[in-house]
Amino acid sequence: MTQLSPDLAIIGSGSGNSLVTPFWDDRHVVIAEQGVFGGTCLNVGCIPTKMFVRPALLARSPEEAARLNVTQRTEGVDWPAMRDRIFGRIDPISAGGRDYRLGLEHVELIEQRVRLTGPRSFVADDGTQVEAERLVIAAGSRAVLPDIPGIDLPQVHTSDTIMRVERQPQRVLVVGGGFIACEFAGIFSGLGSEVVQINRSQRLMRSLDEEVSAAFTEEASRHWDVRLGRVLAGVRSGTAGRVIADIAVRDADASTVARETLEVDAVLVAMGRRPNSDLVDAAAAHLDLHDDGRIMVDEFQRVLSGGSPVPGLFALGDISSAAQLKHVANHEARVVAHNLEHPDDLVASRADAIPLAVFTHPELATVGWTETQAVEAIGAEHVTTKTQRYGDTAYGWAMEDGNSIFKVVADRRDGRVLGAHVMGPEASNLVQPIITAMSFGIDAHTFARGQYWIHPALMEVAENALLGLDVPNSRDPGAI
Repeated sequence: MTQLSPDLAIIGSGSGNSLVTPFWDDRHVVIAEQGVFGGTCLNVGCIPTKMFVRPALLARSPEEAARLNVTQRTEGVDWPAMRDRIFGRIDPISAGGRDYRLGLEHVELIEQRVRLTGPRSFVADDGTQVEAERLVIAAGSRAVLPDIPGIDLPQVHTSDTIMRVERQPQRVLVVGGGFIACEFAGIFSGLGSEVVQINRSQRLMRSLDEEVSAAFTEEASRHWDVRLGRVLAGVRSGTAGRVIADIAVRDADASTVARETLEVDAVLVAMGRRPNSDLVDAAAAHLDLHDDGRIMVDEFQRVLSGGSPVPGLFALGDISSAAQLKHVANHEARVVAHNLEHPDDLVASRADAIPLAVFTHPELATVGWTETQAVEAIGAEHVTTKTQRYGDTAYGWAMEDGNSIFKVVADRRDGRVLGAHVMGPEASNLVQPIITAMSFGIDAHTFARGQYWIHPALMEVAENALLGLDVPNSRDPGAI
């Protein structure tokens, strides 16, 4: 039986892989990875999905062109070529990362499932035992699948498999109303597939600000078939390689009031992701867990057991973070890297002004509190909001955009920016100035009037939203 005693062990090769800095060059490091090297973002998440989002957006261009008196048409979509182009780039990066780590004399790679046997120890499926001086759990998350008949049919996919299918499905059922479901509904509908999206609740993207969520639900319904108050009850074989989805229609009390069937080429189940803490036996190692299975950590990313940090044990990314965002995992990895190397000078990870974007159609972005959250936190009398329409700015005129919105939430007492919520083209870029204001504590009026904003760029929608807030004028003489 092989026994290893490394200076550092890492479970997971996504953001955890970045922990192997030059500091460890003369120390022994073990990386355990049971899946594809590089983690979710590289292989099945952020990067390949956006590489599908871009051609889907181009394929939609006739929609906007028609508003602008230009006639265009999309001649066709070569799905196999698109798929091969995307993964022809991603797969070598994953393989190259693996080969690079294998080529380092001080790094060992265990390509098996591992299970924790103690606070800093684990055993691999082949019996290899590892007792590390320091251990980082960065094992990520996986797609949630409902326990229903037919869930194991080959036409039923998660985001892990749907992008690699041999042929573009002509008709797709998307199950769910969150980030992943809405991104893929936008991708497939943009590329020309007939998309039906079902969701248990009465709005898509319910985690967003209610105004933006409602606006997106209405807008998405213009581009694909959105059916609310529905759940997937089962899947069975259909004709010509298709499957029949059995759908339960629910009322407001979650009681089934009707049944529907839908024959499709593919079913994409996108009902969220669960942390892989159970796969690494975190509970058996007596680690503290949240109700949703995430490993509990303190502000320094140290894992907790019995409410106290375990010496030398850290966690990062989806297995411990509620955000499940790559930029958060990367930040946490930088924090953990510092704290591993400087145990007497710990730094805390940031929990404020965390942004996210959903690359659906139309694009969505958000940071900070929703209006409802702000009201609950500081009281309605102290909250001011402004919803700025793209179409009320000069570049919005150029786009003939009558639906996109940019909403800002602030504290009317001091102008502190509390959140922003955007639906429309370039939402993920337009929200960035608000992230800056929140991150550096710049009040709304100072931020709006204390710098130049290019006219007539689309970014003026952010400027105008800030200026529309009921907040005090800044005393900064430059903010006029």
